[in-house]
Amino acid sequence: MNETEFNSLILNAKRIQIKVKTQMPKTKLDFAKSTSECLIIELNAAPENNKANIELIKFFKKEFKKNVRIVMGFTAREKVVEIID
Repeated sequence: MNETEFNSLILNAKRIQIKVKTQMPKTKLDFAKSTSECLIIELNAAPENNKANIELIKFFKKEFKKNVRIVMGFTAREKVVEIID
C-alpha cells in the first residue's frame, strides 16, 4: 500500500481492519506490509490493561486527526475500528 491509497482509505472508509503488533520500539504505520484490506500498525504499548487499544486510538488522533473507536477485537491483534469524525 502506498501513501495515496492510504489517504483515500482514511478519507472514504468508515470501518478499517487493523492488525496490531505490540511492544515495538516505536508506534507507526507499516506501509510496506499493509494492504487495501488490512492496515498493519506497530504499537509501542504492551497488550495489557487496555494500553495497546489506548495507544491505537491516540495514534489515529495524533497522526491523522481522526477520532476512532474500536468496534471489534478489543482483546485480539486483529481489530476493526470505526472512524467517527
